[in-house]
Amino acid sequence: MVLKYFSHSAFQITTNDKKVILIDPFLDGNPTSPVKSDHVNADYIILTHGHGDHIGDAFKIAKRCNPLFIAVNELANYCISHGFRAHNMHIGGAFNFDFGRVKFTIAHHGSMTPDNYYAGEPSGVLITIEGKTIYHTGDTGLFYDMKLIGEMNKIDYMLLPIGDNFTMGIDDAVRAVELASPSVAIPIHYNTFPMITADPMEFKDKLQKLNRNCVVMNFGSEISI
Repeated sequence: MVLKYFSHSAFQITTNDKKVILIDPFLDGNPTSPVKSDHVNADYIILTHGHGDHIGDAFKIAKRCNPLFIAVNELANYCISHGFRAHNMHIGGAFNFDFGRVKFTIAHHGSMTPDNYYAGEPSGVLITIEGKTIYHTGDTGLFYDMKLIGEMNKIDYMLLPIGDNFTMGIDDAVRAVELASPSVAIPIHYNTFPMITADPMEFKDKLQKLNRNCVVMNFGSEISI
């Protein structure tokens, strides 16, 4: 499968049988994204929480593609209230979809939609597809249960924020990688706005000194996993 990074927290997963899963597709209002929403399609959209820089352009895309939204209960209901299809889940629960398994985890953050509706608890998400597990932490601070998540799941790719202020900064993100012990760490949620400026190479260098693998994905780039 192919993992594509649009920037901020937005990703696209394309499975070997060409199913397309978007995560937090914030594109049009994202100054660092080289891709706009009208160039993106989706069979599924996974949302980690309701903030505008994560729910982003999901509804614009959904009007064209009619994807299935996957989110925690309250945020899924919000999508349904706007006329879209959704699969309601919650933290700690897992479900097997035709593309793979999705399980939501805790995240320490907030969650409210751009039009001020409560969107349930913020979350991270474990996505297991074709024998690989991707852990997108969502927006979060550091928490010790990342160690338990890593012990219970063989994490191949951990996508985690380094931008500080609203989420973990670099040093906390390094500790998060130590706790969860993924095969590869990928930094996200940085340099979109001046308030979350961070150097991903500093993050990579600190991990390499700890013998941890890190891949810094350029905005718009993709890797086969």
